[in-house]
Amino acid sequence: MTSTHSVFADLTVSLGERSYPIIIGRHLLDQADFAHHIPGKRVAIVTNTIVAPLYLQRLTDMLEAAGKHCLAIVLADGEEEKNVDNLMRIFDALLENKCDRKTTLVALGGGVIGDMTGFAAATYMRGVPFVQIPTTLLAQVDSSVGGKTAINHPLGKNMIGAFYQPQSVLADTATLSTLPQRELSAGLAEVIKHGAIIDTEFFSWLEAHMDQLMARDDAALAHVIQRSCEIKADVVRQDERESGLRAILNFGHTFGHAIEAGMGYGEWLHGEAVGCGMVMAADLSHRLGYLSAQDKSRITALVKAAGLPVVAPDLGADRWLELMEVDKKNEGGEIKFILLKPLGQAIITGVPNELLKVTLAACVGQES
Repeated sequence: MTSTHSVFADLTVSLGERSYPIIIGRHLLDQADFAHHIPGKRVAIVTNTIVAPLYLQRLTDMLEAAGKHCLAIVLADGEEEKNVDNLMRIFDALLENKCDRKTTLVALGGGVIGDMTGFAAATYMRGVPFVQIPTTLLAQVDSSVGGKTAINHPLGKNMIGAFYQPQSVLADTATLSTLPQRELSAGLAEVIKHGAIIDTEFFSWLEAHMDQLMARDDAALAHVIQRSCEIKADVVRQDERESGLRAILNFGHTFGHAIEAGMGYGEWLHGEAVGCGMVMAADLSHRLGYLSAQDKSRITALVKAAGLPVVAPDLGADRWLELMEVDKKNEGGEIKFILLKPLGQAIITGVPNELLKVTLAACVGQES
């Protein structure tokens, strides 16, 4: 199959001997010359029932044309599938097919597939190579970059995992053409996050171009994917294992993870929960005097313009607190929040429970 293809950006995540490229382009899956980014002769492609009919054959054809042997592992779709049972299904397939340490795992899908495949690669035979081929906007702008891998537990999201960097990230923007609108919006949450915590100029650009992004304008999407990857790669370079700075990438996530766990994994998409979580974190930032009323309103308006919810579900104040107490950022039982002080600069801090409850009361509603 031949298609006009183009590379928009070729970035590097600089981590010494573990450095790797992020290739962002159009129709990369059709080009055999990109197979060299996937090491080894044997490749196990992990994907799901939604992505497999769209892209699995094309990727397999590309890799086999380059002389590689492919095994496909197709899992059910959804955040609720990011669990130990599906992790074991990956291991079962690898062992049944006698995959060795030279086998490369390829994650073909969104954030759930990327996280699970990366965790499987980190732990199978104590570590085998893996490559990210993200097919959702959320995965292309955020979760495929940086080496955070995990599965969910009923008591907490992403609490069981490993830091394990891929060999490369190949982001084919053509895959976004088949993305449901709800998934597109979910990805835009992480894009907005990058502007809010680090780059006010980018935030302003998003305000001016959200209509084009929602309409899937190629140039606009290519720009936000590249800029998001640049921001994420720079943060990861400075703090690979989240000992400090990298935690700012969790802006909106403390509230967001509570929404996901409280509603049941899969009810809200991760990006939807993060979008609403950013509105809540902006409210809390404003109440502490860190963020102006105008910038708080700008964040809410931009999240809404991206088609994301801005009213949080009513989980009950006690349940909210219980869920937020299960978070990797917390220390000594204190809930840690990523807040804005001001827009474009993030801080990590605890907050008084009384003030937190005021934000919860202000942001929770009956809308879904």
